[in-house]
Amino acid sequence: MNQGVTSQASTPVHAEFDIDGRRLSYLDFGGTGRPLVALHGHMSEGASFADLAAALAPEWRVIAPDQRGHGESDRAADYSREGYVADVVALLDHLGLDRTVILGHSLGGINTYQLAARHPERVSAFVNAEGAASLGLHGPNPLAFVLALPYEAPTREALIEGLGQMGPFFGRALRENPDGTWRLPFHPQDIVDSEDLVHGDHWSDWLAGTCPALLVRGTEGVIPAEQAQAMIERRPNTHFAELATDHFVYAADPEGFAKVVREFLRSLDASE
Repeated sequence: MNQGVTSQASTPVHAEFDIDGRRLSYLDFGGTGRPLVALHGHMSEGASFADLAAALAPEWRVIAPDQRGHGESDRAADYSREGYVADVVALLDHLGLDRTVILGHSLGGINTYQLAARHPERVSAFVNAEGAASLGLHGPNPLAFVLALPYEAPTREALIEGLGQMGPFFGRALRENPDGTWRLPFHPQDIVDSEDLVHGDHWSDWLAGTCPALLVRGTEGVIPAEQAQAMIERRPNTHFAELATDHFVYAADPEGFAKVVREFLRSLDASE
């Protein structure tokens, strides 16, 4: 836990459900507060929102899935925009949430505003952290480096050694297989495929809705300042916060991120 963040959330409960034979896993951080569904980015998992869940409790109950192909969730046949959005709809149905607040980072941020655009009846407000409206239309896949990483190894130590300089980054998230071998919490090829499919021009989805939204940008992140300005100017009812961090805003500045999210969520209460 980061110093200065007071933990009020209970120990998360792990649960899962079936989507056409594919397992989708999620963590429910519990409590009696209003539900907030949090969507992580590439190579991450629902557990990465533990600090945020603690900071927002008890007013908010954070529910964080491992998106398809990540964490404890099964790999999927495809990593299309439609597939990711359909998974979130299935999660909301499973939880019995007709309409709720959604938060997402990077891949999860794009999934969040596309969910709001395509299923506006399900989203009362959303937070988009570092999810661009137009992303990498040309050029190489920035996550292609993962193809050089080993996916599995006989022991945890061997896998960490094989990961080289990425070992410390993924070390705590490694999974043990039923046969005692160890693996990454994602398959490298899935990440590259997913990154390819998240790139593109998503302005039509960003501009489709009018529910309250917060765009959070890292000053050293992936959204150019000019694009962020256009995103808040062109979409009605959109708030903006900027943090002096890299792309990983909620991990690099957990206190600052929790503060701007909390202020936005409280503004929703004031407007109701």
